[in-house]
Amino acid sequence: MKQVQTIKAKANYSKRTFTIRKYIGGQLFAKYRTTKMGKEDFDSENMNTENDWKQFLKSDDYYKA
Repeated sequence: MKQVQTIKAKANYSKRTFTIRKYIGGQLFAKYRTTKMGKEDFDSENMNTENDWKQFLKSDDYYKA
């Protein structure tokens, strides 16, 4: 049986970072934090969908929290 994978991101407006949580089967699997972003990048990333965050995790602009 395939377990459902979901990604949720929460913005920290004062630090201009995102905390990204990856869940597998409803259980927390991993937690990541983005590096500090410029205002324009932060505003742009704030509109990301779950699939956008999946693509983002293929970059090097985050670290494991």
